[in-house]
Amino acid sequence: MNTILVVGSVALDTVKTPAGSIADGLGGSATYFSLAARYFAPIQLVGVVGEDFPREHRTLLTERGIGCSGLKTAKGKTFRWSGRYGKDANNAKTLATHLNVFKEFRPKLEDAHRKAPVLFLANIDPELQSEVLAQMKSPALVACDTMNFWIDSKPEALKELLSKVDVFFANEEEAEKLAHRPNPLQAAEVISSWGPSVVVIKKGEHGALMKVGSRFYIFPPFPLPEIKDPTGAGDTFAGGFLGYLASCGVYDDVGHLKRAMAYGSVMASFNVEDFSTRNIENLDRDRIDERFHDLLDRMSVPRTDELLKSRRVVAA
Repeated sequence: MNTILVVGSVALDTVKTPAGSIADGLGGSATYFSLAARYFAPIQLVGVVGEDFPREHRTLLTERGIGCSGLKTAKGKTFRWSGRYGKDANNAKTLATHLNVFKEFRPKLEDAHRKAPVLFLANIDPELQSEVLAQMKSPALVACDTMNFWIDSKPEALKELLSKVDVFFANEEEAEKLAHRPNPLQAAEVISSWGPSVVVIKKGEHGALMKVGSRFYIFPPFPLPEIKDPTGAGDTFAGGFLGYLASCGVYDDVGHLKRAMAYGSVMASFNVEDFSTRNIENLDRDRIDERFHDLLDRMSVPRTDELLKSRRVVAA
């Protein structure tokens, strides 16, 4: 089982949705990713928080086996984000962003961090992502995520980073904006030509697609009657995806990549059922695997020969 190093934000989020609200809930890309991935593989988290970061949040992370030696406390306040969702769970309206100590975040990896075989560069400045990657000692798998802000402000730095990564995650809007293409299939074609061997485009409640080599694979979401809080769904998806791959140690097999997509969908589905990280804090592999197999069963379509065989069995 391979250790995953994640470098990204740890934050306090204030969110309002049609289902309710939460103030100063535990959030941040590295937080959601770590809490999802830790069900599959050991996690080391690198980030920064302020002096106001609640002790119980750090305790929650460490008690769940997440290595937090790289989670530093700086003088000042923790990164805060507030947003609101309407009926469209795919789009958040940002009400306020206060980077605080995250503004000066310059990750310096410990020796143990640099040896991690799997690296996830969560949503931070692409120049910082490249600096982190340069500190690593030949990771077997490198993945990254981004957001519209970096696509608009540092597109060339992001393209340079993508030439060095294996897996790229983006939502549909981000991918189309980055590639200057009108749909996710065309966007994935362009992005993969820049370097990533696997491009994953997240479509929220409409599922996700994956491009591997010359082929596309489409995956539905796990059906849910209600979505309470979509915040962090993309990061929990990445956590399930990379967590599964790290657990099996196979990174370029299409079959394992398909299973990783399904685990990503499952982890995201758990996350959106409650606010903040509440619903992914105390899961277990039995519940995760039960939903995973349920999703596979819903996705499966029998071949004609299988239907004919089942009819013969019934007739006999």
